[in-house]
Amino acid sequence: MSAACALAQAGLNVRLLERRAYLGGRAGSYRHPGVDETIDNCQHVLFGCCTNLIGFYRRIGVENRIHWTRSMTMIEPGGRRSVLGPSWLPAPMHGLPSLLVAHAFTRQDKMALMRAFRALLRPLAPESAETLGEWLRQNGQTQGAIHRFWRLVIASALNADIDQIALPYAAKVIRELFLNSAHAGAMGMSTVPLSELYAGAERFLPGSGGAVVFNAGVDSAEWDDETAQWTVSTRAGDFAADYLLLALPFEAMAKLLPRMPPADGAEALAGKIERHEHWPICSVHLWFDRKITGLDHAVLLDRTIHWMYNKSRLHPRRQGQGSYVELVISASREFATLNREEAIALALAELKEFFPEVYEARLEKAALVKEVRATFGVPPGIDRFRPQAGSAPWPNCALAGDWIATGWPSTMESAARSGHLAAEAVCAAAGQPRSFLNADLKPRGLMRFL
Repeated sequence: MSAACALAQAGLNVRLLERRAYLGGRAGSYRHPGVDETIDNCQHVLFGCCTNLIGFYRRIGVENRIHWTRSMTMIEPGGRRSVLGPSWLPAPMHGLPSLLVAHAFTRQDKMALMRAFRALLRPLAPESAETLGEWLRQNGQTQGAIHRFWRLVIASALNADIDQIALPYAAKVIRELFLNSAHAGAMGMSTVPLSELYAGAERFLPGSGGAVVFNAGVDSAEWDDETAQWTVSTRAGDFAADYLLLALPFEAMAKLLPRMPPADGAEALAGKIERHEHWPICSVHLWFDRKITGLDHAVLLDRTIHWMYNKSRLHPRRQGQGSYVELVISASREFATLNREEAIALALAELKEFFPEVYEARLEKAALVKEVRATFGVPPGIDRFRPQAGSAPWPNCALAGDWIATGWPSTMESAARSGHLAAEAVCAAAGQPRSFLNADLKPRGLMRFL
């Protein structure tokens, strides 16, 4: 979507071929038949540092559909709360006062976290073979700091176990969300279902001379040397194009490769794709007959469920007497093995430990969503297997997707960034170089000098 809209705005005649009947992909929403409600396939969030995603939202006119917050409420079983957020102090010290008074961490935990943050101010070699888990153990992190911060907040953000995360990616998350500036760490959440948010692209493209074709999963693509054109075969028919931009998840790209023209480099691309693996995210959606909390969202400590999002508050049109909450379990390979009844029962039992109002509430309906291909892993060395946007082995072809070389982990920002990079590659191939990539946020406060 970000590639198509950027190219259309630049004056190219763009067709966006979408496999589904709605936009959004893994960041989409749909009508769940079991509960007759429109739900997101998982809660997605963005941060102030996501400059390309925000630029894409601005382009399609939906930036006002994002609710922003700068605080994060952590809740212990039993209900005790700690709020992390910025203060008046300059970066990187802006979050220090709230950390020092947080009940969730002992004095030893706080000292360990401050030592780690200080250490991560230093540049790290991108090719580092060290995992986050190894680094934490070598740098004196307490069990409380590991379980209540690193494993929950950082590993959840990267959706993998701490021993499966390359240290440079963890360091990037820390710097972007907690050190560079309060603005960079602000968290945004859509106030409408995700596919409704991305319907902005569906409106934008026709208004810019483009088009969206739904239910058009790509079956194969052929290149004609004589006409210098592509013919793309889909379930919705064949489409001719001068340039082809493949914005596919890595597993879909692997399936398409045998149906692409033979080319030097195709085997090498297949080898890179083979080095990627998925990590799942699960979410439990619960509808109650009454309100159970006034919080918009919360981090839930020491239990299986990790995050609570109060969709009744985040989506204003849902407000009423009852409440709808979504519980998210990141890096959830064990949870993903539970059946529907087991997963919902576990989530409900744990939710009561954080919000006693649940004891009195009546559960009206519930849904379990398992996104088994939610994100790709970021183990040490993975960057060697992330292809560049302009490295496709075929003529007049570019690659996009969160898994290509963007410098970001598996996020909506990486996807939007890859689209802008691929759009630049297409324009360069057309002899009309353009710049679409939005610049990173500059550090503020003392971080400007560190």
